[in-house]
Amino acid sequence: MKMMTFFQTTLSDRLNSSMPPQHKSESSPPGRKPSAMSETESDTTSLTSSEDFSPHKEGGSTPYNEEEKKKKKGMRKMLDVFTKGIRRKSHPSSAAEVPEMEVKPDAPPPTVEELYSALKQGRLEMAHHLLPLERALGQDTTGMNEEDLICQQSKVEALYTLLREAVLHVVRRPLENEPGLLLQALNIILEQEQEDQRVAAEVREPPVLANTRPRCWLKLWQESVKDSVEERMTRPSSTTLDGARPEGMEAGSEAAQSFLHMGKTMKEDLLAVAQHLQPLYPAQFNVFRTYAKCYHNYFSAQLNSMVQFELNEQDTSLLLLWVQNLYPNEIINNPKLSGELQRADLGSLLPPKEICKLEVNFLSNEAANVQELMLRGLQLEVKRWSKDKEPMNLEGHFHSELPIDIIQIIAGAQVKAENISMALGKQIKPLLLAKLSSFLKSYHRAFADFVEKNKQQTHYRATIMANINNCLTFRTHIDKDSKALEKEPCGYIFHPLCEIEQSSFNILLQDLFVELKPLFKRLTQTRWAAHEETVAEIIKITRNCLPEFKALRKRYQEDIMEAIHLFLVKEYIIRLSKKRLVLRTADLQLNLAQQIMMDAKNIQCFCAQNESPATWLEPALPTLAEIIRLQDTSAIKIEVATFASHFPDFSKGHLGAILTIKGNLSNSEIKGIKSILDVSTSLTDSSKSLFSLIKDPPRSHEMVHSRRGVNQGWTKTLLSLTLIPSRLGAAC
Repeated sequence: MKMMTFFQTTLSDRLNSSMPPQHKSESSPPGRKPSAMSETESDTTSLTSSEDFSPHKEGGSTPYNEEEKKKKKGMRKMLDVFTKGIRRKSHPSSAAEVPEMEVKPDAPPPTVEELYSALKQGRLEMAHHLLPLERALGQDTTGMNEEDLICQQSKVEALYTLLREAVLHVVRRPLENEPGLLLQALNIILEQEQEDQRVAAEVREPPVLANTRPRCWLKLWQESVKDSVEERMTRPSSTTLDGARPEGMEAGSEAAQSFLHMGKTMKEDLLAVAQHLQPLYPAQFNVFRTYAKCYHNYFSAQLNSMVQFELNEQDTSLLLLWVQNLYPNEIINNPKLSGELQRADLGSLLPPKEICKLEVNFLSNEAANVQELMLRGLQLEVKRWSKDKEPMNLEGHFHSELPIDIIQIIAGAQVKAENISMALGKQIKPLLLAKLSSFLKSYHRAFADFVEKNKQQTHYRATIMANINNCLTFRTHIDKDSKALEKEPCGYIFHPLCEIEQSSFNILLQDLFVELKPLFKRLTQTRWAAHEETVAEIIKITRNCLPEFKALRKRYQEDIMEAIHLFLVKEYIIRLSKKRLVLRTADLQLNLAQQIMMDAKNIQCFCAQNESPATWLEPALPTLAEIIRLQDTSAIKIEVATFASHFPDFSKGHLGAILTIKGNLSNSEIKGIKSILDVSTSLTDSSKSLFSLIKDPPRSHEMVHSRRGVNQGWTKTLLSLTLIPSRLGAAC
């Protein structure tokens, strides 16, 4: 900032006005003491002629009596300092006619006319002549009446008024004046302060003259600083000092422009004070703190006045932004000002109570806005579903902008709060997470309604896959926010996503599973005679349906493959447990075990090739085949115990159905083997359940039911199974 732009104003110079007209002091009524003459009232006393310091003659012709001569003699003695060396003139000279005076140590005191003219011209080096005049009034007043003393005092006060205005004119525009002139003004103020202290320390009798001390010029300087600061801060906010519009002020509310102007003005002016004024001002002025306090108090007063009214959302955010971010960071902690401002101890622009109210209103407003914007985004998404258009394809996957829009809405509110303060950012985060949870419930309801009413749409399945992909975007965002909160996300947040994923997987896989079910039935009907061809056909049909799922994101491709893997193993076990196959010799049991091992290998290879993550299913069929192959009951018990450790939901009913195949086991041997499962095996991971999805085979007395009825029951049970992958199930 250029030096000469600091504290420039358009106010007229009060010192250009002429002195008031000459008049005589009125005598006090008889019996009344003349009123005290203040420094302001003394403005009306003329100083244009030294004749005013002589007693007046009545009518100009009455000879003096002895008493009048004594008074005149006493007055001349007291005012000797006024008139010593003065050359009388018949007419007063104008200020323009008074020549410039050089102050010399041995020079006689200036005439009143010269002193008046010099002070009016702002020649502050003449100020030192006033203190002797003022002190003389309080010393030897022998032979002078009160009226004459007050008259002379009024003349001194008139000179002081002129001096005061000249000094304040200089200090009010400190950078518009030469450093030497500024230092003269500052020294005069300090000199007057010292005189105030000296007079206050004296023990004096009740004064005859009006008490003109203390003059409090340091306080007057402080008030002039306050006035100049208010003038600077109230400049039109639409332009800068050079008349140009400030950057970033093309738009915004009137309050925003006003705050920007005040903040910029305070920062730049305090920099000027620190760089140019502080080195010049004596320590008694505490110049930087004085200016800083004035700027701070004005700024604070404007904000406190504003919060008394009902604020809209924009003004609430604006106030918080200035109070908690821009003011402390850009001004108080400015590298060039922070040291001085920290010592000034300015405090906050608003009291804590008001800041708390603003924060509550801000959080409430932002939460409501976020909720409204998210629901508006959902409405637009539902309209897109109803148009039966294929979703966008992004990098080979069906894509929707809905989760991106929702996350941007949340992120925008989060950033807005953090821009005010990091503490406010922490406060709003759980509120936004709660609003997201509420939105996801609405999203689930809207999706369920679409699934139910739009099954005939051409792009029905594509829209479902796009919504599955949406869930992963939401999950990633929730996980990230939960880490920021340093806690695990609550299950209720994920529940709507789990419902969408689960129902979508069931819809996408239902047709495949219905087509595969008759092939699995064939395994039982043919007593496993053509099992190789049947399993091969099952794998072929499954492989043919997989390309459609490439439109899902990678994680969901794996998850849907895990669901298929689970279905193949589960359905194979169901058919194996139908109790239609009873083998009474070890050779037949060995042959069946080998067939099961071959089928298990084919299923496992197919699933592994298609990146199924369900490696936990690998021991299921091979272990059952091993139980069928073994003939030693102790070995069978060991295998059953190992199997139960892998699949804790393996029950005695499931084991009994497998042991039925071994027709050479006695009832006691079967009972002994089943007793192994009496040992409690807790299900540590409920998402990895296999046998809990398989209904316990019917007991022997239930076999009388028709095979058709049983098969229909199994079909109904199959279609109602939850086919949610293990990784998603764990999150839900």
